[in-house]
Amino acid sequence: MTAGGRAEGAEPDALRPASRGARVLSALFYGACSFLLVLLNKALLTTYGFPSPIVLGIGQMAATIMILYVSKLNKIIHFPDFDKKIPVKLFPLPLLYVGNHLSGLSGTSKLSLPMFTVLRKFTIPLTLLLETIVLGKQYSLGIVASVFAIILGAFIAAGSDLAFNLEGYIIVFLNDIFTAANGVYTKQKMDPKELGKYGVLFYNACFMIIPTLIISVSTGDLQQATEFNQWKNVLFVMQFLLSCFLGFLLMYSTVLCSYYNSALTTAVVGAIKNVSVAYIGMLVGGDYIFSLLNFIGLNICMAGGLRYSFLTLSSQLKPKQPVDEENTPPGFEALESGAECRLGAQGGHS
Repeated sequence: MTAGGRAEGAEPDALRPASRGARVLSALFYGACSFLLVLLNKALLTTYGFPSPIVLGIGQMAATIMILYVSKLNKIIHFPDFDKKIPVKLFPLPLLYVGNHLSGLSGTSKLSLPMFTVLRKFTIPLTLLLETIVLGKQYSLGIVASVFAIILGAFIAAGSDLAFNLEGYIIVFLNDIFTAANGVYTKQKMDPKELGKYGVLFYNACFMIIPTLIISVSTGDLQQATEFNQWKNVLFVMQFLLSCFLGFLLMYSTVLCSYYNSALTTAVVGAIKNVSVAYIGMLVGGDYIFSLLNFIGLNICMAGGLRYSFLTLSSQLKPKQPVDEENTPPGFEALESGAECRLGAQGGHS
């Protein structure tokens, strides 16, 4: 970014399309952040029994605001100062952002990791449908067949879930809808000449942290969190703070992956990550109840997701495949060389 405050799209290098290295590394960065955060949030909300997913979400929003604002003050990054047109430019992203954030945290606490990850795979067909409607994209028969396998496996697994939790299922399906819509509309709204990826992140968090805090106070959620008996436990506090920081990294990596690739690619990388989470979740967490039919459904769903991921990513990485006509943000060479994305002193995929 330029220290002089030029728009992100004004750099000559920004006219170049994103390279294959930038696309792949941004996708891997998102997958790693998402994987670590799911396991960490599961430990906080289930193992420790932290009663407030909303307060955890507020902590992650606060970390995002502080990191981006300090980075802007130190001219490490640039995004526009606030004006009255920004809410109009962003809408409906802030609502989708907070809905995605809080429903994801709540779903993690309600279901076992294998069932949570299987149900999260409905994000893929929802994203495909929204990209077809909103962005006018079309997909091959092979991709549609893979989606059918994902849905079939998810229904088999859900139908034989011995730890069925209706509230958890509803929350995760809402999370799927919010995730798909958030990815598609982030791609649509993220014009580098206007807000850019940093502005989208910063103003999403700013607009929603106060309403979320009000909800937390009015529902008694904040009081439960302040009265939680583990605040003197140093290990818990360290994991809580790490979750807040990783929450920011996930938001940043989600936007970065959508910026270099597409909303569908972001959803596909999330699905690949979920394969690892699902099988690890059978061994950790203590809330998965094994049944043969459920296990078969899990594997059908995972196989469909992996096949779908292979088809989508191999298609996008073909050298002659048209790339998104997004301006490449300056500084992506650091990504290509394997270095962490520079954002102040922190590396950095939500």
